[in-house]
Amino acid sequence: MNKKIILLFTLSLLVFTFLLGCSQDTSTPDNTSEKKSVITTSTMITDLAQVIANGSDNVTITGIMGPGIDPHLYKPTAGDAELMQKSHLIVYNGLHFEGQMGQLFKQMKSRGIPTISLADSMKDYEGVSFIETDEFGGTHDPHMWFDIPIWKGAAKVMKDALIELDPQNKTLYESNAKVYLEELDQLASYVQNRLKELPVESRVLITAHDAFNYFGRMYDFDVRGVQGISTEAEAGTRDIKDLADFIVERKIGAIFVEASVPRKNIEALQAAVKAQGFNVEIGGELLSDSLSEPGGEADTYLKMIRYNVDTIVNAIQSN
Repeated sequence: MNKKIILLFTLSLLVFTFLLGCSQDTSTPDNTSEKKSVITTSTMITDLAQVIANGSDNVTITGIMGPGIDPHLYKPTAGDAELMQKSHLIVYNGLHFEGQMGQLFKQMKSRGIPTISLADSMKDYEGVSFIETDEFGGTHDPHMWFDIPIWKGAAKVMKDALIELDPQNKTLYESNAKVYLEELDQLASYVQNRLKELPVESRVLITAHDAFNYFGRMYDFDVRGVQGISTEAEAGTRDIKDLADFIVERKIGAIFVEASVPRKNIEALQAAVKAQGFNVEIGGELLSDSLSEPGGEADTYLKMIRYNVDTIVNAIQSN
């Protein structure tokens, strides 16, 4: 083990120890307080919690990851640890999506704070099938929200968690969930109708990282990413060359950047294609691991899925 690796390991250990130290406050959540604090991780999960809790005066929803944040790379802060320590419920994605927060979730569970992984809570649901991957030492692809039926399961888990936390508003949470599930069915119909505009042979989606495999499985797309499922994986020269060869061979007209992932790899891929005498356009920016800023055209889950599908269909049709 060289000195650089030893230094990095030591720094990581010190940061983690600091965070856990910040969470060692022996105080517990105030269960007599009128409002219960719910902490969520990604913007998609925060949106889901806000939808199901809409109209309740008994809970507050706080998301620790803002728009544009890459959850794969997110490093928890002392402030995050403090928020979690004082919360009544923590809800996260799971499947290593929040890659550097695993120990913090375990710490909160050990302190008796309900800490729920949406993926773990759904793994035995009928009809829920997670995509296997060799990354993370062999587990499943975490980008499950691109499968609308799975996201319907996530809505049910969120509803049940809020009812457990705040049974006084059970009827409200059940009503909100019922309406949202109907909206998800309408969204699924919209997606199906838009994608019918594309012939099967045109259904190739190339993005910055492998976030769209659930989308590909649902709608028969050949999905390729410059990086792997996690943005922690670095794209090498060979990865870019192989993907450039594929684009030239298939004469693919559009590739896509992602809002929460740097553009450099896609731009390098575009240059590698051009070096072979073929031009491929950047068809637009997709939302993968985060919603857009509040007020943006993709600032909710429902809007994000519509935005992505419209961007993909329009770009493929025009190229």
